[in-house]
Amino acid sequence: MKKIILICSVLLFGSCATQPLDKEVIATEMAPAAIGPYSQAIRVGNTIYLAGQIAIDPANGKMIEGGIEEGTQQVLKNIQAVLAAADFSIEDVVQSKVFLSDLNNYAATNKVYASYFATAPPARAAMEVARLPLDALVEIMVTAVKTTN
Repeated sequence: MKKIILICSVLLFGSCATQPLDKEVIATEMAPAAIGPYSQAIRVGNTIYLAGQIAIDPANGKMIEGGIEEGTQQVLKNIQAVLAAADFSIEDVVQSKVFLSDLNNYAATNKVYASYFATAPPARAAMEVARLPLDALVEIMVTAVKTTN
């Protein structure tokens, strides 16, 4: 019984002694400004959570012209820009979520996506959604972790 109380005490009070991790807003002019009440990214410890990116050109704030391949290319450039602002890279991405306005664009999106994640691609989910902001064809959000080697 004493062992159980000791273990419970260590677990209870040990968790109270840990320092809270600071939450840092990441923002860069090299990626589109948020079009709503959200941050481009949030860093907590060695993890960064990026908001979904769509194919907006950060230079003029407008959707780029072209189809799904051009759109996916711009989305991934935007993701790279936000990651770079936090001193992360595309290689640090561990999870992504791909939202497509039409699942028939899955193969074309994969073609571009694979060129960015050629080795050790992140875990991923892809889904068709009814509609994306600004009638975008694709939106991608990622989570990245900076590992220490």
